[in-house]
Amino acid sequence: MASPELVTATWILIVIYVVITLLIVVRGAVKTKTVADYALGNVGFSPVAVGLALAASMTSAATFIINPGFVAFYGLSAVLSMAIMLPIGALVSLYVMTKGFRKQGQAVKALTMAQWIGNRYGSKSFALFFAFLSLLLITFIVLICVGLTAILAQSLNLEALSVLIGIVVFVFGYMMFGGANSMVYTNVLQAILMLAVAIILLGSGYEHFSQGIEGFLAKLNTIDPNLTTSSNLKSPLFRDYFEIILCQLIVGIAIVCQPHIITKSLLLKSEKDVNAYLWVGILVEALFFLVIFVGLYARLEFPDLQLTDKKLKVDTIMSAYVVKKFSVYVGLLVVLGLISAGLSTLEGLVQSLSTTITTDIFKPLLGKFIFPTQHRRGIISEVNFNRLIISILGFISILISYQQIQNPNLSVGIFAQNGVYAYFSAAFVPVLFGTFLKDTPLLAVVSAAVTAVVVHFGVYYGQLTPYTQGAIANPGVASALAIISSLLVGGVFYFTFRPSIIHNS
Repeated sequence: MASPELVTATWILIVIYVVITLLIVVRGAVKTKTVADYALGNVGFSPVAVGLALAASMTSAATFIINPGFVAFYGLSAVLSMAIMLPIGALVSLYVMTKGFRKQGQAVKALTMAQWIGNRYGSKSFALFFAFLSLLLITFIVLICVGLTAILAQSLNLEALSVLIGIVVFVFGYMMFGGANSMVYTNVLQAILMLAVAIILLGSGYEHFSQGIEGFLAKLNTIDPNLTTSSNLKSPLFRDYFEIILCQLIVGIAIVCQPHIITKSLLLKSEKDVNAYLWVGILVEALFFLVIFVGLYARLEFPDLQLTDKKLKVDTIMSAYVVKKFSVYVGLLVVLGLISAGLSTLEGLVQSLSTTITTDIFKPLLGKFIFPTQHRRGIISEVNFNRLIISILGFISILISYQQIQNPNLSVGIFAQNGVYAYFSAAFVPVLFGTFLKDTPLLAVVSAAVTAVVVHFGVYYGQLTPYTQGAIANPGVASALAIISSLLVGGVFYFTFRPSIIHNS
């Protein structure tokens, strides 16, 4: 239970945060006239601002709230997996792929990931396929809503459902209007707060190092020897180096192929801004990933994983740690940083997913019946229809998020990984080939994307490996196998059907 002082202070802070956010949104909304303005903005953003926005978008409630819970439960094996291996893959991949993706994105005039893929390969059907596949990103929205609900419900001593509804109404409400014009500015504000909070959180367990690293590890070892091993046979996700290292590196490489991450570079107005944008984003993001380590501090704080005789869940460990560990004012800043971590990614997901649904699903299928043009009145403008889609997404998010709060399968993180990993497993080869290879046959990337979806869900739900059997299956293993299969199939079809081979024969 949070103290009355923390509850009051948190309410005051929330009001201030809401007012500042709305002022930024109003400023952005004034300049948002079309769906293109909503998706990419029409304001000249500095590379530092966009780099901070990138770091904020890549860091979600998963990094700051959910994943430290896995570390608290399973120890150093989770740190190695989530705070080291996955970030190495993700940040290297981001650096390598961004310039080529942006160059192609400028050439094909894409607003969304689905448009980028469809335009790059000259296939409206392939774009539509990815537009529908992007609906899997709702699982990530749910993760963030659950994480934010956990931290605010704990800080305000409120029931989860009312907090969840309040979060969704506020965030989805203001995202109906500002879009990219306001999102970059709110992301910068959030990134600055998250930087301060990351430093506070990482320093919050300094007393545990009074006897050095060995003393710190000895304390963890006393609680459970499995917490100090590089693999944890008793965990459902970190049992050996295949799960911890290989699968996480592969997943990390592909994870940047999410619309709220890779398309951020399209906000840059000049090619010369890309290097500054990348270095700011990568350095800040590397620090954010280290926050996962704080889960070890939480385990020392709750050695039996209980608070007032109540068993803590993976998803509530971090919120309990913050409320118990910090004084009112420091705790207030930390709570604000954790909220920022969730909102920064949630905004990006709402913006990218709603734009995709509007421009890549409804416009090609029903646009001639509902959207006005120079020659017909139409029923509703694209911008207003996009707002309608956001409101529907909000309602769906509340329903699924509350179900995950009540009955998670270990953690909402497993639910989100299953959906999101399937999406970027399918997107990886089309983005990779489209960025670096010329004259790629459509058949190569279509077969690769379909293979990824089939393998991912086949391995996961078919329990085809020891890692995906039992009550808790590992989505990371299913995704890694899907990515490898997709690369193999795409590579075979590329070398078999590329035009130069056919021409020479």
